Amino acid sequence: MATTWTPHPAMLSRRALNRAFLARQLLLERASLPAHAVIEHLTGLQAQAPQAPYVGLWTRIRDFAPDDLSGLLLDRSAVRLVLMRSTVHLVTADDCRWLRPTVQPSIDRAVGPRGWRKLAGVEPAELAATGRAWLDEAPRSAAELNELLGERWPGLDRSLLGRALRAVVPMVQIPPRGVWGRSGQPVYATAETWLSDLPDPVADPELLVRRYLAAFGPASVADLQLWSGLTRLQQTVDALGRELLVFSDDAGTELFDLPDAPRPEPDTPAPVRFLAEFDNAVLAHADRSRIITPQDQQRIMTKNALILGTVLVDGFVRGSWRAEKSGRTLCLVVTPFAALPTREREEVEREGAALLDFLFPRAEDRDVVILTADGS
Repeated sequence: MATTWTPHPAMLSRRALNRAFLARQLLLERASLPAHAVIEHLTGLQAQAPQAPYVGLWTRIRDFAPDDLSGLLLDRSAVRLVLMRSTVHLVTADDCRWLRPTVQPSIDRAVGPRGWRKLAGVEPAELAATGRAWLDEAPRSAAELNELLGERWPGLDRSLLGRALRAVVPMVQIPPRGVWGRSGQPVYATAETWLSDLPDPVADPELLVRRYLAAFGPASVADLQLWSGLTRLQQTVDALGRELLVFSDDAGTELFDLPDAPRPEPDTPAPVRFLAEFDNAVLAHADRSRIITPQDQQRIMTKNALILGTVLVDGFVRGSWRAEKSGRTLCLVVTPFAALPTREREEVEREGAALLDFLFPRAEDRDVVILTADGS
């Protein structure tokens, strides 16, 4: 039964939702916080692209430097592993402890009954025990694990076996993967081994709801479920009872929020911000109209399922960006989705130049190139 303790919930306009969301995402004003605190506040950053979290933190933290994140990965204060929506996220070690078991049902669906039927004769418990034994011997790449899996269960799909192993065993991608300026294929260790000082994991769906609303609210149950990959979260929201405020959007959708979370005035100025590839700011709601239009969502999704870096102008996605080399010049190429007024174009150029300084501090020749709305 839906929560009904506010009989006539206040309506939040799209612009009001946008400003509340930007405030939670630290996109109205950069925070004077350490990287660890921001990663925790955001409940992680999506990290399929290993360097993307660096841009995500740079755009949210005042005076952020790459070593601020690399150091967390190297000292094991932060880790990269499959979490929400069965995608790779960068989270703090403490959050890894409760997040993985909380979103495990979503990760299980990545294999699902159909996948397990294709793996006839493979018991999940045996697969987990076997994989842990291999990883206890030494960290291993996906290719090494697939080779071992193929030898242990010949004739079965090695790729599917690998996905199943990553579902039944929490595995972190260890450095140098994700370290600034380093590259290489993912190499895995079990979360329990890599984070050996952590207590036993405990699922906490109510904490999941609170943390989501703190970073992404106000939000609907559908938004919560899209971000987490979980279902039946209405029951969890209902269990929180009067701890939550209830609003509605201009379509009448019920939205939930924490009482003390920021909800700035809709006319609060929003500076230009550059978001990284796969940034959760554009992916974490079922209804993303608070930050991007449905038409523009199609513009940032490539044919091979990549999500482009985006540019926020007045709080909304108004273009995409990419870094590329043109001759001896390192360029930040911005593709607006519509013509930008002079003042906004100048702000995009200034913020783009700052991002170039961050990405390529030693480059002598740098340039921000803003294309026309048709891409020319």
